[in-house]
Amino acid sequence: MRIFVSTGEVSGDMQGGLLIQKLYHQAQQQGISLQVEGLGGEKMRSAGANIIGDTTAIGSIGLLEALPFVFPTLQVQKKAKQYLAKNLPDVIVLIDYLGPNLAIASYFKQKYPHIPIIWYISPQFWVWIPRKKDLDDLLKVTDKILAIFPQEAKFYEDKNIETVYVGHPLVDRIKTASSKEIVREKLGIKEEEKMIVLLPASRHQELKYLLPVMLESVQKIQEKNPNIKFYLPVSLPKYRQKIEQLINQYQVKINLFEGNILDILPAADLAITKSGTVNIELGLLKIPQIVIYKVNPITISIARNILRFSIPFMSPVNLVSMKEIVPELLQEKATAENIFNLAQDLLFNFDRLKKLELDYQEMIQILDNGVDSVSENAAQIILETNNNFQGKN
Repeated sequence: MRIFVSTGEVSGDMQGGLLIQKLYHQAQQQGISLQVEGLGGEKMRSAGANIIGDTTAIGSIGLLEALPFVFPTLQVQKKAKQYLAKNLPDVIVLIDYLGPNLAIASYFKQKYPHIPIIWYISPQFWVWIPRKKDLDDLLKVTDKILAIFPQEAKFYEDKNIETVYVGHPLVDRIKTASSKEIVREKLGIKEEEKMIVLLPASRHQELKYLLPVMLESVQKIQEKNPNIKFYLPVSLPKYRQKIEQLINQYQVKINLFEGNILDILPAADLAITKSGTVNIELGLLKIPQIVIYKVNPITISIARNILRFSIPFMSPVNLVSMKEIVPELLQEKATAENIFNLAQDLLFNFDRLKKLELDYQEMIQILDNGVDSVSENAAQIILETNNNFQGKN
């Protein structure tokens, strides 16, 4: 059996890696000879996938921000189509990555309608739809949705597409994390010391727009609280030099970290973070967080004034419960002063922290659907889909 898994960016590669591990595990248990190929990165490769093209650094949010990645994305798509036409998969699994994945799915559904297409971790159309055509196209090419949010499952069920709510895979991942005490001991952080983790970027554009304001806020925090320790996990090795240059420019003391992010997150008393998958990880660990996001001013102007772009929240943590669990600072509100004020509150206001813990617990109960392993559950459904789909055809 051949399965093609397609995703992009750092978070997609992580989710793909978790899924692929369980696909091989399920296949072994069922006596299936399995080969997984795909678009992704090192996490998927380490899990056993043959990576046709590395897409971890090909991605952006915004109109102008996407321009540098148009040609590399088209090249990767062309390479994938050529390879897969000669090595047809039995199942195609798509993880987020709207534009490229929709193009691949549309191509294969037209040429090879007998191949089932499963969207696992679908684009967040249940929150916002960039173009109605994108939703219509997704519904045309998708045979099954494996939803990771309850609202996502309801959205697609209402569209009459076969949908299974499998739960959020990060619930599994967090179970492997060490305790706060163990991680702090390994890092040499004393019990009475505070530690803040900075999570600015899995995309190149985020280094440009998010890291400077984070570092400016670090200046203010260190001036007020000189004993607080700061750590910054480097999401991709290629970003390290740029990060070091900016840290030196702002003359702040920050420890860089490369490796499994779960080897550092549990130690944190606070995270200053971009909006993204990592917000869920922080929420599952019950770590206070300040979520920020900025794009090119022209992009946000077009989005607001022409496209009428509007979302209830930008952080996945807040979207789960559809209320503000963690503070969000979008665009012009993402200032060093605002980050500093929120940091002081989330570090030292114990009433605020108590309420946050209760809100996080509510979020965790929503995301945990009670299965032993979300990724294992998803893998089993994917393997079964091939047999069921072939039977219908």
